[in-house]
Amino acid sequence: MTTPSTLPPASVPAPPPAPAAPAPPAAPHRSRRRRAAKPPTALLSRTAVTALLALATVYTLAPLTWLLLSSTKSRGDLFGTNGFAPGREVHLAENLRHLFSADGGVYLRWMLNTVAYAGVGALLAALFSVAAGYAFDKLAFPGKERLFSLVLLGVMVPGTALAVPLYLLAAKAGLVNTFWGVFLPGLVFPFGVYLARVFSAAYVPGEVLEAARMDGAGEFRAFCRIALPMLVPGFVTIFLFQFTQIWNSFFLPLVMLSDQDLYPVNLGLYVWYSSALSQGHPEDYLLAVVGSLVAVAPLIAVFLMLQRFWKSGMTAGAVK
Repeated sequence: MTTPSTLPPASVPAPPPAPAAPAPPAAPHRSRRRRAAKPPTALLSRTAVTALLALATVYTLAPLTWLLLSSTKSRGDLFGTNGFAPGREVHLAENLRHLFSADGGVYLRWMLNTVAYAGVGALLAALFSVAAGYAFDKLAFPGKERLFSLVLLGVMVPGTALAVPLYLLAAKAGLVNTFWGVFLPGLVFPFGVYLARVFSAAYVPGEVLEAARMDGAGEFRAFCRIALPMLVPGFVTIFLFQFTQIWNSFFLPLVMLSDQDLYPVNLGLYVWYSSALSQGHPEDYLLAVVGSLVAVAPLIAVFLMLQRFWKSGMTAGAVK
């Protein structure tokens, strides 16, 4: 009896090897990452912007630096030294005493006139502008958009072009060479009306006004008690714009006034400067320099005191 031949056992295939875990990517060098985040064009743009800002800063501060250094010099040092170099001695206190006592103390009178023209005039102009801008934004009346187009047209007309027409109107009304001839034109500020309408649309919700009207509040009361407190940043911004414009006004007072007791400070300084050039009075040139320094101080003080209001007002359009 034959036995079957023994067959070899079937070979079992070995399982495939497990794939190796991928190696973690090498962390790029920190400096290389920084270079990738800031391409050369971005660095070049940043450098160019920084250079332009530095140039603008120098352009702004250089006249003030010259004015401050020149105001501390004597008359001899003013003409005998470099404008950006200090004098041999500091004569600021002496120059200030001479400024306020020259010509019977007329400089103080010019400063008070300018405060009345610019301070009171800008305050009333800002109030009228806010009221008009609120009306253009929240109220409905016939011809509103056409009237607002006239306001925008007034924005585009330069103030120097209106000086002669205003003089002719003042001559008809008998206001030439009077305080009111310079004060009343400053109450009209078309650009302030435009800004006030923008601020009213951004700051005053219509729902709040509707709720006030349903509670029985009239339009005037709703404006005074609800809208005006909301428009304080816009009010301060408009006030600063008009205050600066009236304070720096020159051509309208030059045309309108002939009495030196009514001059604003800019026109008075021009008289002293012209006297120094045409009549050979070098002491008047020093008076004009020191007076210019004193005239800049109220503008800086007002901007510093109201900066928290006008900063929020200037950025309102970016967040609303």
